Amino acid sequence: MKKFLIMALTLILATAYAGEVFAEKQTIGIVVKAIGHAWFERMRQGVERFSRDTGHETLFLGPAKPLPAEQAKLVEKLTDKGVDAICVIPFAPQVLEPALKNAMDKGIVVITHEAVNQQNMHYDIEAFDNAAYGAHLMDHLAKYMGREGDYLITVASLLSKSHNQWADAAIRRQKEKYPKMRLAADKILDYDDEKIAYQKIKRALRQYPNLRGIQGSAMPTVPGASRAVEELGLQDKVAVVGTGLVSVAGHYLESGTAKVISCWDPADAGYALGKLAIRAIERGKMSDGMDLGIKGYNNIRVKGRILYGSAWIDITRENMKDHDF
Repeated sequence: MKKFLIMALTLILATAYAGEVFAEKQTIGIVVKAIGHAWFERMRQGVERFSRDTGHETLFLGPAKPLPAEQAKLVEKLTDKGVDAICVIPFAPQVLEPALKNAMDKGIVVITHEAVNQQNMHYDIEAFDNAAYGAHLMDHLAKYMGREGDYLITVASLLSKSHNQWADAAIRRQKEKYPKMRLAADKILDYDDEKIAYQKIKRALRQYPNLRGIQGSAMPTVPGASRAVEELGLQDKVAVVGTGLVSVAGHYLESGTAKVISCWDPADAGYALGKLAIRAIERGKMSDGMDLGIKGYNNIRVKGRILYGSAWIDITRENMKDHDF
């Protein structure tokens, strides 16, 4: 009997992935900004792959539209269910604080993504340093603007922390390195909605005739802005760069209106969320250089409760077929 118990225990402890041993099956809830959004449908693929690879259960949830209050309700639903971990990509981190605190008070591990200002979380994982990414996008924009002229920057909302970090860093970079460029107006808020981005950018293109460039933060901005630019016949005058996916913005890369889209693979981010959640549940050590077993997250930099990968990708017309997701 003793020998049988030892063998059974060995089999249980043998469930492993990328060198990590998981003693039991865990349930992880992932709450995204919006279900049906191309970015998060790609993330779903990574979450499902994580579940297949590790045997852990994942619940992938999100509101129909990016509404913070609806996200909070889903966090509360997962808390009531008693999941082992909740991973969330907040639309407005401040709104989620009470719900996440409640989850933590009940012993649930909380992991966030794109939310370095979230207070009630155990860890936040970022695909890269946000300031470096924003400056990087500005370097692209400056190149295609010939380092001079007026430009605009968009964010989903003033509560979208990562977007504003990118935008603020881009503006700093412009002021430091490209003095002949000028921000024409305050940040444009497009609420992560391509239609709103299109409408607001088209209005701005008419209002500011000297515009030479647009930098978008939310994934739908590039196609929305590019459509507006093309409809006004300004594709040879106004450059569009920003965060995006080939599946959404590829047409505008091919036409040349969108010059560069940058991103991190949402599938890899979803996988990394799962790996980090398990590590936190198992009380694994978070240390500089740790490897989550996913490209871009295999040399993590740790700063307090914030973890940084190095996972951004630049996509142009020339290499878009290599990143068609």
